[in-house]
Amino acid sequence: MSPCPPGPDRPWPRAKTSAAGPQTVRTGWDKLTGAQQWMCQQVLSIEPAKEAEKPKPSMSQTQEWAIHLTAAKQFFEREGHLKVPRKHVETITLPAPDADRGEERSLKLGTWIANQRLRAASLTPDRIEQLSKAGMRWA
Repeated sequence: MSPCPPGPDRPWPRAKTSAAGPQTVRTGWDKLTGAQQWMCQQVLSIEPAKEAEKPKPSMSQTQEWAIHLTAAKQFFEREGHLKVPRKHVETITLPAPDADRGEERSLKLGTWIANQRLRAASLTPDRIEQLSKAGMRWA
């Protein structure tokens, strides 16, 4: 027996799909096969994304941690302590390998410092030493 046809109170069931949207296809063009690229261009009129449209590659947790440590050192040099208010945002300039000027980045340093204090028991000895050298007081 087939399911009841849709009526005013029973719409057609929606198909569950995992199809990627056009923007995802455009930015992930290199991951498509030649046939998929041809289909996108010829049938769907989707072109590959230009370099400026592609998202920046994400940083590793180690890189993010090092950037926050740099911000903590900058704060300590300026203020003389690491009693950072929880809502404090620190702006640092990251060196850019291919540009004259670095990239400015705003970091939620207060939240990060508070989290490091809370997670002190699970931090590696190396990270505890780095934070201590940067001026961290653990109590």
